[in-house]
Amino acid sequence: MTNRQNYLTAEGAEKLRQELTYLKGEKRQELSTRLRVAIQQGDLSENADYIATKEEQGFVEGRILELEEILRDVVIIDNKNRKDVVDIGSRVTIQEEDFDPETYHVVGPNEANPREGRISHESPIGQVLMGKKVNDVVSAKVPSGTIRFKILKIE
Repeated sequence: MTNRQNYLTAEGAEKLRQELTYLKGEKRQELSTRLRVAIQQGDLSENADYIATKEEQGFVEGRILELEEILRDVVIIDNKNRKDVVDIGSRVTIQEEDFDPETYHVVGPNEANPREGRISHESPIGQVLMGKKVNDVVSAKVPSGTIRFKILKIE
């Protein structure tokens, strides 16, 4: 276990709390019921339902531990009043030359989802954005090479 702070938005933390509640309650109960049924079928060494349910139970228990650790060290991102520099929680509109502007929400790694416009402050783009201001031009090394873009807006 680490003592690493986990940066989350209030919404992200709530989603993880809801997932944890579901896994510890409803999902554990469902798995317990499935295990009882599988055990009643006899010979556990060749019982595919039992084996699959035990594997799923292992994944669920691992996820519960992971969520508990994340939520134990959570830092809720709240920088609504800070719009002068990019920080965790900022919404940043950037523009690469010859491309349309794109807006990203800079979040912690546990909430990152680039397809939804949520990038981690630890990602290559997130790292170069941190602490920058509107009109700054920055370069980031990404898997496809180096990209250069201008910061248009910080919200």
